[in-house]
Amino acid sequence: MIDPVTLWTVIIGLGVGSFALRFAFTGLVGNRPMPAWLLRHLRYTAVAILPALVAPQVVWPGATDGQMDAPRLMAALATVAIGLATKNVFAAIIGGAVTLYALLYLLG
Repeated sequence: MIDPVTLWTVIIGLGVGSFALRFAFTGLVGNRPMPAWLLRHLRYTAVAILPALVAPQVVWPGATDGQMDAPRLMAALATVAIGLATKNVFAAIIGGAVTLYALLYLLG
């Protein structure tokens, strides 16, 4: 087990770090105009968040003890294909989820 003092030190440290990162944009730069090049790059932040959250679960899924498997890989590919074909985030998410659960049911 982890020492409670170490645990709370890490939790508080992560909280302070998270606050500092957010405050850097809202508190320090919030009332100033940002350069065009920075605004251009910030547009891609939202697009990068979902794949960054999902990719570890496809490559190293906890359900299979970190071994990549066909249902999750095929669901990820189906999600990308549906997203590219429809340009609809919700259709891609639902299509990927249906693919995942259907393949998990069929392949056991």
